[in-house]
Amino acid sequence: MEYSRRQLYAAGEPFGDSATRSKPGGRIYGGGSQSAPSTPQTVTQTNLSYPDEFKPMVKEMAQRALAQASSPYQAYQGNRIAGFDPLQLTAQQAVANMSPSQQLGPATQYASSAGLQAGNVQYNPMLAQTGTFTQPGVAQQYMSPYTQNVIDIQNREAARQSEMLRNQNQAQAVGQGAYGGSRQALIEAERQRNLMQQQGDIQQRGQQAAYEQAQNLYGNEQQRALQAQQQTEASRQFGAGLGIQGLQTQLQAANQLAGIGGQQFQQQKDIIDALAGAGAQRQTMNQQAMTQDYQDFLNQKQFPYQQIAFMTEMLKGVPQQTTQSIYQAPPSMVSQAAGLGLGAYGLSRLFSKPAGAKDGGLMGLGVANLARGD
Repeated sequence: MEYSRRQLYAAGEPFGDSATRSKPGGRIYGGGSQSAPSTPQTVTQTNLSYPDEFKPMVKEMAQRALAQASSPYQAYQGNRIAGFDPLQLTAQQAVANMSPSQQLGPATQYASSAGLQAGNVQYNPMLAQTGTFTQPGVAQQYMSPYTQNVIDIQNREAARQSEMLRNQNQAQAVGQGAYGGSRQALIEAERQRNLMQQQGDIQQRGQQAAYEQAQNLYGNEQQRALQAQQQTEASRQFGAGLGIQGLQTQLQAANQLAGIGGQQFQQQKDIIDALAGAGAQRQTMNQQAMTQDYQDFLNQKQFPYQQIAFMTEMLKGVPQQTTQSIYQAPPSMVSQAAGLGLGAYGLSRLFSKPAGAKDGGLMGLGVANLARGD
């Protein structure tokens, strides 16, 4: 049967590191009116210890553990977070200095100007107009003023020819002896009729020719005027087309400038991205180096503790020496009380906790606990 340290103390035994077991003649009794014998108790104390050759190692380990436990906190003095790389700072400054491309200004102006001018473009087609030859007075304007003179010349020549014919007719009448007769009168009347008809024909043909010539002149003039109008209209159309082409060229220039500006902006962005990427790589390498330095610092701090833990584990496998010491314990207070014939009521009163008393010792332990072996 085993007893707790508190029971042994209540029984009168001193505390120790060994486990105390009852021996023949050393049994502890308690409770009721049964009395325990008053003979001394035999106590066996068992001690465990390392061999002598390991004791210096144990002592050294304890000293080292105490030294480590007593050492002050040592903060890490190095940098743990890598700052921005100079290339990253350059990229950040370049981003801060970025602005829209300079080509966007002229491109915007060109596009705005072309849009405004295109909105104001108006085209009014010209209607080609020609006169009418049959209008009163138009034919006379294009007829030659010398037409009648030419007609008069032809009439005079016809009269001269007719006069020559009259002279021939008179000569024949004289030769025939019929001069002054009715036949001569008929021949003369026919000659005059023919002359008048011939002169009338000459007048009509002359007027018709003049009219037709005037009509041709008028048609030619109107054709030239129409051609001139058409050329003028073509010129106007060509000018309008040139204006539109100019606006289109202006828009194309605006688009090209905008494209060049976008390319320049993208090139700047690509350069900045390249700088930032290279800087990030260098920052990552610096961070890895700092992280490794900090891990090395932690490993150095943990190395002494690892050595102590290793030595502790090693000493656990060292066989320990067992020593026993046997001695006679004096009669306990319980035995003395039983020998004096105290009853259970008196013992319970003796071991009970008086009012106001603190825990511990005999006052804090009842006889019933001793009887149960608690």
